[in-house]
Amino acid sequence: MIKYALACEQAHEFESWFPSSEAFETQRKRGFVTCPYCNSAKVEKQIMAPSVARTDKTPKVPAPEPQPVAVLSERERGMRAALRALREHVMKNSENVGKGFVEEARKMHYGEAEERSIYGEADLAEARALLEEGIDVLPLPAVPDDRN
Repeated sequence: MIKYALACEQAHEFESWFPSSEAFETQRKRGFVTCPYCNSAKVEKQIMAPSVARTDKTPKVPAPEPQPVAVLSERERGMRAALRALREHVMKNSENVGKGFVEEARKMHYGEAEERSIYGEADLAEARALLEEGIDVLPLPAVPDDRN
């Protein structure tokens, strides 16, 4: 496990644990790493000193730091429920093309593949390129409490 010091685009600082560096990058690219303060998915690692374990002593494990917790209003719970319902509807009524999303969206746009509802994986740069080509795409909303 690796603990990273992270910060969002609003300069909110927080920490999180990941199984590996690759797991962090994968989760970040998919928008699963979000700021606990503002929910921004624009999160980057911060510079931090490595923790080197001593071999001559039993390591002391620090107590976990408290994480911010929000009490949601009825309106916020309603918005989360609506986002969750939208996500479930798309996933139930569309074809998951996974990492082939960008290629399949282009094929459909240019008439090389049958038009249908699809969803899959695309990073921010790929999504922007599709929009610049006139291909309508939308991020599939992720409800924060679905990832806990």
